[in-house]
Amino acid sequence: MNTLLPVTPQLGVVMALLALAAAGVAVLGRLGHSRAILTASVRAAVQLAVVSFAIVWAITYLPAVAAFLVVMYLVASVTAGRRITRGRAVWWAALPVAAGTAPVLVLMIVTGVLPVRGIVLVPVTGILLGGCLTATALSGRRALDELRQRHGEVEAALSLGFSVRDAALEICRPAAAQALVPALDQTRTVGLVTLPGAFVGMMLAGSGPVQAGAVQLAVLIALLAAESLAVVVTIELAARGRFPV
Repeated sequence: MNTLLPVTPQLGVVMALLALAAAGVAVLGRLGHSRAILTASVRAAVQLAVVSFAIVWAITYLPAVAAFLVVMYLVASVTAGRRITRGRAVWWAALPVAAGTAPVLVLMIVTGVLPVRGIVLVPVTGILLGGCLTATALSGRRALDELRQRHGEVEAALSLGFSVRDAALEICRPAAAQALVPALDQTRTVGLVTLPGAFVGMMLAGSGPVQAGAVQLAVLIALLAAESLAVVVTIELAARGRFPV
């Protein structure tokens, strides 16, 4: 069977060399992420190997699909939370991840756009969770950075009669909203700069270009909606002090 990247020993060697090269660049550039690059690469390889076999079994049973999605959600929530804060406050990140993913997923299922089948639910939910993870982490970190660096402006707003929430929102919202830029750029340039995974996957599976394009469009717009909701909820949580500054 033809694939985009043949699974051969050469592929493994090239991936290992690229991971080492990325870590080396991080060392030379003093980026401070050389070890994280290597551990992330190893984790990705192990996790994808496990998931590749597990998903074949899971997608055939709806209860297994549901359990698989819950695990994905919990991992996404903890990962996003750890990028923002520490301690028990990490779990507040579960709210924006759910607020972004759940309504979009429910709408697509109720309208019949998304069939209730494991082979469809797992990848689409994974895409939405991944987008909300990134949007939550980016918006949360930017919101807290602004609140730390511009603490004096928050105090000034409070002295003018603003509530704590409103004062924090005025300071952190513009910067935190920039977390949507990657999703916006991806949507604006699709087909011109990149051919995203859903489109390529559909084409490789034998679908026509129109069907593949329609699926990719649905995924991109669903991602924009999900990430927008996640960012709004994250900013609200930051303004209310749920993520300690």
